[in-house]
Amino acid sequence: MNVGRAVVALVAKDLLVEWRARAQLVALLGFSVVVLLLFSFAVGPDSTLLARHAGGYLWLALLLASTLLLARSLQVETETGALEALLLAPVPAPAIFYGKALANTGLLVLVAGVALPVDLAITGAAVTGGLLPLAGVVLLGAAGISAPGTFYAALTARVAGRQILLPLLLFPLIVPALLAAVKATSLLMEGDPMGQLGSWMVLLLCFDLIYWSLCGVLFERVVET
Repeated sequence: MNVGRAVVALVAKDLLVEWRARAQLVALLGFSVVVLLLFSFAVGPDSTLLARHAGGYLWLALLLASTLLLARSLQVETETGALEALLLAPVPAPAIFYGKALANTGLLVLVAGVALPVDLAITGAAVTGGLLPLAGVVLLGAAGISAPGTFYAALTARVAGRQILLPLLLFPLIVPALLAAVKATSLLMEGDPMGQLGSWMVLLLCFDLIYWSLCGVLFERVVET
């Protein structure tokens, strides 16, 4: 099967599954909002401090929400044997990975689209650097979480306690992407007098290129074990 067509078909299939299970998606969106509210309660009524760390709160909410999303990204295929059927179809293993990772990226961007207005309302921050650059940061950051997250979700899919093991493996790995996303978002909210935004976005882009390439190559070994 053509890899490009397989990727498009898998992305469409995963998004359709999420749409049919809308209750889970709504719960995921609600979870991200609740996390933001908890951060604001923990910090207290200090509006200056809340605004200063608005970017960090947003990405921590997305990171925690991603663990719920990624944990179930291969759950259906693993439990029903559909993953083996896809490989026998034959669908190339890299196509399965990229289809899953792209669908997860899209869903994380959707979560960010809901969480961002809540984050701005709670913290009193403003996007002074423009919404288009912020959309680029969100897309690159979501991709940076999704690629290794999808890989580790496949690696732990058949392991007992995968809901705990997945974040333990994922969180240390994506520290560079998370740091770059938080710094870039904060610069777009607080201003960038030193012109640092480009450097952080380049770091985020390089992280994405490395892990989207590496995980795509290694995914076949993971699903065949």
